[in-house]
Amino acid sequence: MFLRAAATLLPRPRPGALPTRTVTFTGQATVNEVAAYDAVCGFALTDRLPPTYPHILAFAESMRLMSAGDFPFPVVGLVHTANTITQYAEIPVAARLSFEMCVTDLRPHRRGRQFDLLTTASLDGVTVWRETSTYLRKEGGTGASVPSAPQSDAAPQGDAAPEGDTQPLTGEPVAVWRIPSSTGTDYARVSGDRNPIHTSWLGARAFGFPRPIAHGMWSLARVLAAVRPVAPFTVNAVFKAPIFLGGRVALRTAGSRADLSSAKLHLTTEIAAPL
Repeated sequence: MFLRAAATLLPRPRPGALPTRTVTFTGQATVNEVAAYDAVCGFALTDRLPPTYPHILAFAESMRLMSAGDFPFPVVGLVHTANTITQYAEIPVAARLSFEMCVTDLRPHRRGRQFDLLTTASLDGVTVWRETSTYLRKEGGTGASVPSAPQSDAAPQGDAAPEGDTQPLTGEPVAVWRIPSSTGTDYARVSGDRNPIHTSWLGARAFGFPRPIAHGMWSLARVLAAVRPVAPFTVNAVFKAPIFLGGRVALRTAGSRADLSSAKLHLTTEIAAPL
């Protein structure tokens, strides 16, 4: 998977628009796989999938889609800046899910261009889960002069590029967590996401980080494991700043919002009923 991703760095002519195809596939986890994921992310053992686990089932296909020859950017260097998950119903732990996936809405950004990866999971013909992952391709200039490519017919965490001036929550934290140095490799083992900025000191330094950083989807899973939303719900997450492994982060909550912060705001989430 990552050899294909690295190969996308080789110079070649690239299309100017996102591919318009929709990818379909199925995914199913074993009880042991989910239990291992639960242990790494802090979820309680139950007979239901954690709300972030369909992302894991779809990860390999998302990498395949974004490393294909008709994709306009190298997949290496894309920054995962935001994620929205809607869970419409609880999903049995060993359910065989049917997925649809596509990329859409290539648009200017002040630091380059960004787009959305849309993934939908169905069980017995009923949509039970939907995700929008927003990625940034950093480019020179402000992004204001970069034309937006046409949208498609359907529809690794680095230093995220937050929008707006969200201020971190204040007050006493609900919890303070030390992030073990092994978190990157532990999460890679249960997720399949072996991006070296999370698992290797040399890999992290190659991308400008002094040491490995936590996966963004691990941090979102860790928050959801703590606040335990009940389906149906939508969580809107924005990745603000990387979490360095070996450090500490504080979880604070207020109303529908939950944040992870230290000296910086790392992750902010809003949880609400789905539209």
